[in-house]
Amino acid sequence: MIEPQFFATPGYGPWMLENRHYQQALRIGDRVDISGQGGWDDELTFPESLEEEIVRAFDNVERTLATAGATWRDVVSVDSFHVAKAPGLIDEAHGQFMVEQFRKRMGDRSPIWTLIGVAALAAPNMRVEIRVTAVVGRP
Repeated sequence: MIEPQFFATPGYGPWMLENRHYQQALRIGDRVDISGQGGWDDELTFPESLEEEIVRAFDNVERTLATAGATWRDVVSVDSFHVAKAPGLIDEAHGQFMVEQFRKRMGDRSPIWTLIGVAALAAPNMRVEIRVTAVVGRP
């Protein structure tokens, strides 16, 4: 039986584990699942720019994947959560900035992706959160 391995992202991960009681990544065999990553820095603050917040969230996904031995090139599935301006209304810029980052980080590969509008996320001023699944070593 393959044992699950848990990982805390260097920087903010140990704080999340100590204060929020959860890990940032789980690896079972070749599969890596990560918890939702926001566009925070190591002090858990957010930029004013939506584009910078999305870039930081992608950076944090990358950092978290790396702790478990994966990269964006291994990602097969993405769920992204976006604070809606009003029920059912997500600013088009969210999708545009996400697609730019997918192309930058994944090249020709495209994951399956679900973009979900929400009323709020876990931290004040947080507008985006990204959760991914990766399969390491696939052809």
